[in-house]
Amino acid sequence: MSKNKEKLKMVLHKEGLRFTNQREAVWNEIVTCDEHRNVDDIYMTLRKNGILVSRATVYRTIDVLVKNNMVRKLDVGVGPSKFEHKMNAPHHDHMICIQCGRIEEFVDDQIENLQDSVAKEYEFKLVRHIHQLFGICKDCQ
Repeated sequence: MSKNKEKLKMVLHKEGLRFTNQREAVWNEIVTCDEHRNVDDIYMTLRKNGILVSRATVYRTIDVLVKNNMVRKLDVGVGPSKFEHKMNAPHHDHMICIQCGRIEEFVDDQIENLQDSVAKEYEFKLVRHIHQLFGICKDCQ
């Protein structure tokens, strides 16, 4: 059994939820897609693929995955939050278009170093951060 499936089982058990095929399908749908999607997109894809799952199960499962640091919830400013998996995913930040909702991932060492310097200056120990830039992409300009 895969390491991720074992972690999913452990997290669900800890939260008092049973490991089911539907919850595993929700997890698999998130982890196998590189797009940032909202809950309804995930739900509709599962249904389109013939997986009988309720919207409530999708919401509840994603909430548990976010709570247990397996999935990241992105507040994209307008519209519903979007989600991405965090398993074995390298650190990155996001640029979000406020017109079309397009999300671009990026990594910039200068930004990372500046954050570390600011934290050190203020004697603050960083444990995590979320860096999101909101603007208008080239296609919407």
